[in-house]
Amino acid sequence: MHLKTPGLRALVLALGFTLAAGATAQTAPTPAAATPDSTAPAATSPADTASALQGFDAYVENVRKQFDVPAIAVAIVKDGKVVLERGYGVKDLESREPVDERTLFAIASNTKAFTAASLQMLAEDGKLDMDDRVIEHLPWFRMSDPYITHEMRINDLLAHRSGLALGAGDLLYWPGTDYDTEEVARRLRNVPIDGGFRAQYAYDNILFGVAQLVIEAASGQSYEDFLRSRILQPLGMDATRFNSDRLQPGDNVATGYSKANFEDLVAAPRMSWGNVSGAGGLYSSVHDLSRWVRTQLDQGVIPGTDGERLFSEKRQREMWTVMTPIPVPKAKIPELEAATPNFRGYGQGWNLSDYRGEKLVWHTGGWPGFVSRITMVPEQELGVIVLTSGEVGGAFNAVTMRALDAMLGAPRTDWTAAYAKARGESEDEAATDWKKHQAERDADSKPSLPLADYTGTYTDPWYGDIEISQQGGKLRIAFSHTEALVGTLSHWQHDTFVVRWDQRWLNADAFLTFSLDPDGGIREARMEAISPMTDFSFDFHHLRLVPAEPEKSKSKQES
Repeated sequence: MHLKTPGLRALVLALGFTLAAGATAQTAPTPAAATPDSTAPAATSPADTASALQGFDAYVENVRKQFDVPAIAVAIVKDGKVVLERGYGVKDLESREPVDERTLFAIASNTKAFTAASLQMLAEDGKLDMDDRVIEHLPWFRMSDPYITHEMRINDLLAHRSGLALGAGDLLYWPGTDYDTEEVARRLRNVPIDGGFRAQYAYDNILFGVAQLVIEAASGQSYEDFLRSRILQPLGMDATRFNSDRLQPGDNVATGYSKANFEDLVAAPRMSWGNVSGAGGLYSSVHDLSRWVRTQLDQGVIPGTDGERLFSEKRQREMWTVMTPIPVPKAKIPELEAATPNFRGYGQGWNLSDYRGEKLVWHTGGWPGFVSRITMVPEQELGVIVLTSGEVGGAFNAVTMRALDAMLGAPRTDWTAAYAKARGESEDEAATDWKKHQAERDADSKPSLPLADYTGTYTDPWYGDIEISQQGGKLRIAFSHTEALVGTLSHWQHDTFVVRWDQRWLNADAFLTFSLDPDGGIREARMEAISPMTDFSFDFHHLRLVPAEPEKSKSKQES
């Protein structure tokens, strides 16, 4: 997620407008419109759909080219029917097999709505009440503030208003760690609180992992089994997988792609979010998700049944009601001003806002190599699903907005150009930020201590241990529970080093600064991401690393 300008997934996960997978910023620009218009356009009728979507295929292909995205899949639902369901591009750049409507993508935080629905279904079953205290179901649950621990309700787990900072605790599972779901939740007792309880919006993932555990405690099933038996099977979402560990040989699945060093397109490793899956584990296709969206638009009624429901209309209203207001940011560029919403808020697993006089219900998702967006216009019985195999929120936003305008009968706008310009400005800002660091650097300075004295085990109260060692004359760093976070330290200035991760697709290089005590010993080490485009889930800045062994040897030998 760095409150400077959150990264790729930051835009996707936190605000979802321009990101994402990151994009960058808790104050992402809102979707743009062609012209200011206080009157909502007339929605497209089914008979006009073909005309409205004329040129849409070429438009999506142009988006793929502009943002360098190997695959995009799109579905549009209108009046209870799927009017478009299509894949564009290739599943991977080696085989060049075409993507189609059944190709699986990681949908990341679009999983959150499934978690919210699961809790509401259990409430209808009488297994819990949404206003129950979390400790009534998980007696061991603890936040770092006793009052919040006592007052945290199930509703609060879904609304991003806990007092945690943006992305706080994400390093416990992002990128993948060896902690299990319960251990991640138990470590919340040491994650610092940054704001008031229920006082402001700050996007988190970790509490959806707690929600997952509540589902398991109340249902007596694993979260995976509950999803399969109560949601996926009834909806006929047979190809949807719980996470990448559940992908099967022969599955029609896309490869996700990242820009290593923010420049070179490379295949991202297929990461499994096996511990906090309730926040973002699912793999699905636009074909399967169209059934989910049709159910949402029909107030919980399962498509193709005689009124059989997943959940009641009352439960859906609760999920679609603002629990946490979100400040509406100023558009980043003029081209993205016209559709600045009149309101923004978060319900339960869904963002809520408006566009051209219509209420929007939507969410985004960001994952290594994948970003996505699901958007609904309830009063028009309209849904748009966009899944992509690249980390560029501008791509899913451009396609979503074009589809909305087409189906709402609005003027056509070059969203591709608008979002490309916004991304370009973010990249320019990141370049300027780096130049500022370089200008302030004292390149002639030396570390206060011999390199060997910086080595050892450092520990953080909520994350755990990291190891700094000396290998081949260089310092190396390894996060003990995170296989991907291994890298090399190079001296920057004074007692600050630059961490460059071996896995370049991470795009999360960081500064590591050591503080000394009066006797020249290391008191603590602090980290922060170098680029403002780094994803906010790399919450290095929340770490407080202290030497695990205060009396460090002054004669460590180079290994």
